[in-house]
Amino acid sequence: MYETFYGLKSRPFQLTPDPHYYFESLTHRKALSYLGYGLAQGEGFIVITGDIGAGKTTLVSHLMATIDRARLTAANIVTTALDSKDIVRVAANNFDIDTEGMDKAQLLGAFEEFLHSEARAGRRCLLIVDESQNLPTGALEELRMLSNFQLGGQALLQIFLLGQPEFRDMLQNSNRLEQLRQRVIANHHLEPMESQEIEPYITHRLSKSGWSGRPKITRDVFSLLYSETGGVPRKINTLMSRVLLMGAVEHAELIDQSLVGRVLADLNGDQIDIAEPDANIDPETVKSPLWEKPARAVQSEFDSVSTDSVTGVAEPDEDIPARISAEPSAEEHEVLPFRSADIRPDVQPVEPCAMEENISQPALDNKVTDRLDKISGQLSQMESRMGSQEENLHRVLTMLVEWVEGDIRSKESYVKTGRAA
Repeated sequence: MYETFYGLKSRPFQLTPDPHYYFESLTHRKALSYLGYGLAQGEGFIVITGDIGAGKTTLVSHLMATIDRARLTAANIVTTALDSKDIVRVAANNFDIDTEGMDKAQLLGAFEEFLHSEARAGRRCLLIVDESQNLPTGALEELRMLSNFQLGGQALLQIFLLGQPEFRDMLQNSNRLEQLRQRVIANHHLEPMESQEIEPYITHRLSKSGWSGRPKITRDVFSLLYSETGGVPRKINTLMSRVLLMGAVEHAELIDQSLVGRVLADLNGDQIDIAEPDANIDPETVKSPLWEKPARAVQSEFDSVSTDSVTGVAEPDEDIPARISAEPSAEEHEVLPFRSADIRPDVQPVEPCAMEENISQPALDNKVTDRLDKISGQLSQMESRMGSQEENLHRVLTMLVEWVEGDIRSKESYVKTGRAA
């Protein structure tokens, strides 16, 4: 469904291993190097282990797609707790050996004859055993016996064993597998991908499906995918398939943290409160939680200042960050002058010099003197109060300017980051 909506040629995150989508992470590159070394040696066992979904089967599928069939005959089997008798028969059947009605001795004879015929034709034989942790010790010993077939001093069969971590532990700790351990010429444990590999992994698989940039994906999605999946490829594929499906259902042209969060809420059966991107923000960006932190910090500073000493200053607007545009205008940096509610606009300031020119000191009676003293005291009190108000106001306005400029820088950084995505 989603591949049709987004114009993809195929599903890039299907769970079925497909060598077409093989991505060579650092750990897969190491594993492939060990497999190549094993093929060059032409003998013994190569052991590759990894957690569920680490990409072991995809790695083998990629290897099988690249081998030269004219020089190497390969068979790949997936075990389901086969016993010592069944493992040989299943291996023979995967090499197209007719084992109908054969007992074990006849089966081993037919297997050896097949290996000799392939060697005379100039081809070596490779047996790949997946899910090896399901094999009992007896079955592993039978595989070791098969690796003993030789012609002219050269081994006729090489075996790759793939399994989960418990197979590695079993191989290292079992006393009955000492002879098999001595035949292991290389082993590697597949680790999850690193956080910096998530983005190239996603874009690689999308590009293999014909992705041309639709939908767009914000960079912060990759960090969320890593935190939710731990870098395990199969988990990433499962989550990304659900994300693209929801994106197609909602006709979303942008995959962001909000959309991934809704998918996670759906998978976990709970609710995740993720803020929607602001309508005034470029759709290629995502509203950053960091935008809200300066507002809370400034609010705490406002709460610490006594409202009795500062008048005429409005409470900080909680919506200021959402109204900051991508290209801030000059008005957003402008700070309006302070107007005290205690100063009446119709009262003109008294000019002491003019008063001294028109009124002589000897002519003043006691009433006028008292009046002047009262006015002088009021002026001193007003100047003192205004000085305190101006100091507090300067502090508050400085915090506001620093907050706005800091938010603008954060906003511009997220705009650039979102567009790069």
